[in-house]
Amino acid sequence: MLPRLFKTKRFAVQAGKAWICDDELREAFTEMLNGQAESLGGGVWKKRLNANRHRSIVFAKGGRYWIYQLLFAKKDRSNISLAELAELRVLAKVYGAMTDMQIQYLLETKEFVEIPHE
Repeated sequence: MLPRLFKTKRFAVQAGKAWICDDELREAFTEMLNGQAESLGGGVWKKRLNANRHRSIVFAKGGRYWIYQLLFAKKDRSNISLAELAELRVLAKVYGAMTDMQIQYLLETKEFVEIPHE
């Protein structure tokens, strides 16, 4: 069974503005599962998107689900800072401790958007 794939509300807005569709996110997810992403430690991953024009920050929870959290254009910034990375690791840990009921609540309140597998 494939892990569930989500994007946060903020990420969904950013991806829409960058013309990054769910098909591209699913393809990038498959690449991540095949080891084509950079682990930043603590359940935080960095993945290139949009023909290498954007970077995404993705959280992974023990193979059960992955969450697209942050998107930024490579032309605007080269990377996240060490302070941001520390904050993202804390947030990834919080997300990792969420129950299925909490995930469902975030979906119902539209804070998370599920990206269905084809």
